[in-house]
Amino acid sequence: MKTSEPSPKLDIEHAFVSDDPRRWSNARKWGIVALISAASMIAGLNSNIYNPAISQIEAELHASDGEISLSLSIFIIIQGGFPLIWSAISEIQGRKIVYLVSIAICTVGCTVAATSRSIGVLIGSRCLQAAGSSAVVAIGAATLADIYEPHERGTMMGIYYCAPLLGPSLGPIIGGVLTQVFDWRATFWFLVIFTGLCCLSFLMFKDTFRRERSLSYQAAVRRVLEHQAAQQAAQRSETSSMTHVAGVLGTPGSVTPQDISEVQSDKLSGKVTPEGEKTVADADVEAQAPEMKRAPSSIPDVKLSLKDVNPVGPLIHVLRRLNNIAILTASGLLYAFGYSILYTCSRTLANEYGYDALKIGLVLLAYGAGSLVGSIVGGRYSDHVFRQLKAKNGGISRPEMRLESTLPGMLFLPGAVAAYGWICEEHVTVAAICVMLFLSGFFSIYIYSSTLAYIVDANVGRSSSAVATNSCFRGITAFIAAEIAIPLLDSIGDGGLYSLWAGLTVIAELLIVLVWWKGAAWREVAEAREKRQNASRR
Repeated sequence: MKTSEPSPKLDIEHAFVSDDPRRWSNARKWGIVALISAASMIAGLNSNIYNPAISQIEAELHASDGEISLSLSIFIIIQGGFPLIWSAISEIQGRKIVYLVSIAICTVGCTVAATSRSIGVLIGSRCLQAAGSSAVVAIGAATLADIYEPHERGTMMGIYYCAPLLGPSLGPIIGGVLTQVFDWRATFWFLVIFTGLCCLSFLMFKDTFRRERSLSYQAAVRRVLEHQAAQQAAQRSETSSMTHVAGVLGTPGSVTPQDISEVQSDKLSGKVTPEGEKTVADADVEAQAPEMKRAPSSIPDVKLSLKDVNPVGPLIHVLRRLNNIAILTASGLLYAFGYSILYTCSRTLANEYGYDALKIGLVLLAYGAGSLVGSIVGGRYSDHVFRQLKAKNGGISRPEMRLESTLPGMLFLPGAVAAYGWICEEHVTVAAICVMLFLSGFFSIYIYSSTLAYIVDANVGRSSSAVATNSCFRGITAFIAAEIAIPLLDSIGDGGLYSLWAGLTVIAELLIVLVWWKGAAWREVAEAREKRQNASRR
């Protein structure tokens, strides 16, 4: 009797899918990168474009400093937290619908802001803008994970992340020009046009999401199946005698909830094929099974709706891992530093150097330029190191390998940060400020691009949830940085503030080194724990 050869074991990252996005042409992939990169500028533009017009807004809408500060702070916190909801929806309904709905909400928010007649309405519209603009950065990184292999992601993340970095740099310049030529409402009408064009562009977007590669989707299917099994068993128990329990597996129509749950779970995880043959795949999808064998047909055809979206579950799974907590904290500190330096530099240039909004925007371009170069260089070097270490390790890779590429940047970042602060403190020429802004942007984003790629690589099957959790950490740390920056600046000056930030960047670097050293062991412990927990439920 002829036996068929066993198919190769595959992790969920490489589960069989129809129309595999990773096999699409380079032209189509680059088109997707260009589209999501353009859309990712929405977040940065929304948060910064109306800063030059704050004085006009205060005068026309009779707003207080506290109300203006609230409009800035609430935008940061909502923009940081809302990606958790968008990512959960994208793991059930796909990426395209999230892009379309979120950008449409942002467009509505911009329209309301442009026509607002009171500060209360403006603050409310800013909430809509924050919620709508928050999706693209998180879902964009997940989209790149959908279409690129791990060894390509560092480079593509670096290229993609250039666009969000342009927003904070170009926003004040565009806002300053529009405010001087027209008025503050023109900044929001500009955003209406930009977001509207992005939304229309996504109508042609081909969804990259594949349910076979999503642990969150499969976990949702499992919950639905188990719920259906329990309902069916309860209905049958009313008309069937319990004396048939002994023959439950062989008697159609007499099944216990546990039996149905086990059979459906086996089918979902790939243990049972359509012919009923068992595979060597791991039984539990919710655990990070590294060797999961699955064809597209192995997932039951269950219709999921928004009521099956659970943003809390994926968040908890991400935060249960020590490597995730450490790298997310480091990522949050690096992002908060960038937010702080742009915020306080604007004030320093205005108060100490007498610069207007347009000149301030031009100086801040130095930070944006450094960030762009750092993102590209850091991403490419990250992939280079990853491929090199993988080859040395016999073709076996670990996500932590790419973190070794951050070491050169770690040597210079704290010094550049401290030097910027004391140059401002001593009122040195603006040219020196531009140089230190460039270096600070370069080294911080050089490191950050690798941490972002690591977050995606280390959370196979939950990439969008992991990136959304990263956005949440960034939002919280940026909110705190925005609230304490000016009081600290007034009390200890630029020199003291950025000496403090130099110390915080050292802490971030130590956390990254810790993950580089211990991250693989932490992940293995977490995976084993998840498997045990899910086995105990069954």
